[in-house]
Amino acid sequence: MSSSAAMNKYWIPHLDIHKKVITQELQYYLGPEATVRSFTREGEDGFLITTPGPCLTDEQIDDICVKSKEMWEKRAAARASSGTSNKVLKRPLHQPVVMSTTGTGDSTRRRRDSRRRNESRSQREERRRT
Repeated sequence: MSSSAAMNKYWIPHLDIHKKVITQELQYYLGPEATVRSFTREGEDGFLITTPGPCLTDEQIDDICVKSKEMWEKRAAARASSGTSNKVLKRPLHQPVVMSTTGTGDSTRRRRDSRRRNESRSQREERRRT
């Protein structure tokens, strides 16, 4: 058929259909002149199929849905396997570095000294008043 021939347009919902799968399979089912693109109809996402002949049959759509499910499962498995097993971290794991421990560090000594100074001041003020 020539490109000037009338083309039929069909819309199908995107439910259970992966865009890459329908793009790869469409010309196999409908011929080399068939095209597909994302399209929203009445607020619902789907695919607009342009072809010189009839649209996909129920069996062909089922086949595309099965292949889409297989693709999603393969991708999920690939993500899961690459998640933590052999992944090299960009930086080493964060290990805590001890700066001081309770009772022996500088911060405890400073608090104790500060308390003593405050007590001394209050005692001095009391003596002045009396």
